[in-house]
Amino acid sequence: MYGSIMRVRIKKGMKERYVEQLRELVPTAEEYGRGLHSVELAWEDEDPNRAVVVIHFTDKASYLANAKRPETDAQFRLQAKHFDGEPEWIDVNYANFIGKPLAELTSTTA
Repeated sequence: MYGSIMRVRIKKGMKERYVEQLRELVPTAEEYGRGLHSVELAWEDEDPNRAVVVIHFTDKASYLANAKRPETDAQFRLQAKHFDGEPEWIDVNYANFIGKPLAELTSTTA
């Protein structure tokens, strides 16, 4: 698996709208069909307006193909309206993991 981890501060008062928009923009893996495995959203304890978004693709080729799509850039620009500053990005090769996928363990509420 391959993907990115994005860390970004969300503008004050925009957290709920950002969550709604992310849900609208990110299809389920089954609907996506281009190598997307999952997208996870978390909030930092120390700064509850700082989001950590973990994006998993099945492989690096799928990830790079997605990054080149004009739709991906348009979706990012919609998200960026909620950002308080530039996001930090880390591209990663995911190692093996143990346990159930996060979607099986959490509800759809933030």
